[in-house]
Amino acid sequence: AGAVRAPLGGTAEPPARCVCYGLGRFSCCPAARHQLAFLLLLLEELGVPPGRCSVFDPAFSAQEAAALVELGLRLLPDNEEGKHGIEGSATLFYMVHCGKALYNNLLWRNWSAGALSKMVIIGNSFKGIEERLLSRILERDYSYIAKVLKGTEEVALPAHPQYLDTFNDTSVHWFPLQKLKELSPEVWDFVEEPTYEECEIIRKEDRADQHSPTAAES
Repeated sequence: AGAVRAPLGGTAEPPARCVCYGLGRFSCCPAARHQLAFLLLLLEELGVPPGRCSVFDPAFSAQEAAALVELGLRLLPDNEEGKHGIEGSATLFYMVHCGKALYNNLLWRNWSAGALSKMVIIGNSFKGIEERLLSRILERDYSYIAKVLKGTEEVALPAHPQYLDTFNDTSVHWFPLQKLKELSPEVWDFVEEPTYEECEIIRKEDRADQHSPTAAES
């Protein structure tokens, strides 16, 4: 957790709240349990109360949803597809091994220097995404990731032999205001909502019959 606090000691505003996407089925997946444990330790380290951490994964069972509530976390009622606005609050987004579209949607929803500078994202390395994708595909399908790269600071989470699969390719990303202001004005002009022909995230219409976990439990 100290590896996350270290870069926040510079220009990033300490997060007042947290949003967690894509945690997975922690009742049956050890890696997901480790990610949940790290999230809880991270909240403690950063001084963010569990009640100010919102969690969503369409895969959660009713029992898993109940366990998260018992831990004091807040369940988001709907599938936002990553489109969560920070509404002026410094926010940590915990998104380990999420699909590229989720990061792209999140950036689109907060596409301004003021909002991005208040965000920290723990998730798949943006540098790694850039290296693995052809530039034309990155710019076409994940344009907000492509456009923010030059305004991003990124530090990889330290590797740990016990958790190589759990946190591989995971980095802490933040967006210093000064770096964002150095981007060309054209970068900020195009704010069309992303669409995807093929999408590796579960979208609202994919689970249209699904209610919120708390509703399903009751």
